[in-house]
Amino acid sequence: MTHKAQWFADVDVSAWIGPYPFRDVPHPDPEVLVRVLERERIQRAWVGWLPGVWHRDPSAGNERLRRALAPFAGQLLAAPAVRPDWPGWQRVLSRELEMGVGCIRAYPAQWGYAPGDESLTRLARGCSEAGVPLHLTVRFEDVRQRHRLDSAGDLMAASVRAVARAGTRCTLVISGAGREFIEEVWWGLTPEEQQYLRFDFGWVWGPPDDHFAHLARTVEPSAWVLGSQWPLRLVQQSRALYELLPALLRQSLSFTGRRRDP
Repeated sequence: MTHKAQWFADVDVSAWIGPYPFRDVPHPDPEVLVRVLERERIQRAWVGWLPGVWHRDPSAGNERLRRALAPFAGQLLAAPAVRPDWPGWQRVLSRELEMGVGCIRAYPAQWGYAPGDESLTRLARGCSEAGVPLHLTVRFEDVRQRHRLDSAGDLMAASVRAVARAGTRCTLVISGAGREFIEEVWWGLTPEEQQYLRFDFGWVWGPPDDHFAHLARTVEPSAWVLGSQWPLRLVQQSRALYELLPALLRQSLSFTGRRRDP
């Protein structure tokens, strides 16, 4: 297996900086994110460039991301986007890897990929060879508050399953998924394929529905990682979901990004 446990120890796997094109979000700035992480006692975060999600070519956004994160090296790790159907994407991937990354991000729904698109599989293979995770985001906003111009829709579970079944041995980190999406992906794969999946659980319902408690009982404990989707969501959301689990379920999870006593 290419993934290492320390990738997910005390790390927020899903954060962004930069403005959101469909509504105002307060303080989407790296210096504010650093203060939030320190307050929540989270050591570091994988950080993407939020407006670049909707750019046809994300390269310019990656450069702005690098400049913005430079003063916070070690705490804020770049999560650049690489579009694998774009000319020269292999060079972009190599350059980003040489500069250091927490993970590589891709946005199949925003780029118009259908499930099974070979471009995404090629990117997953490249990430696997480099030993870094590929991060995919299911949604950015709940459909009830989504702007009508944000027409891409959610990432489809079939897209994730197709990559997982392709035998790339790439660790896939999935953010923004609810219970139905997670179960559709997880139970559609073999145990060998499942071991390369990691789910940020911030979008899963807690009490009284207790979707997260149900998933914690049925999905491999090592599959869970901490992700906030800051600044679109509160960092405390994932923390609260974890703390609201029954004590025995909390103890069973290998998720290590939990609050520690000072």
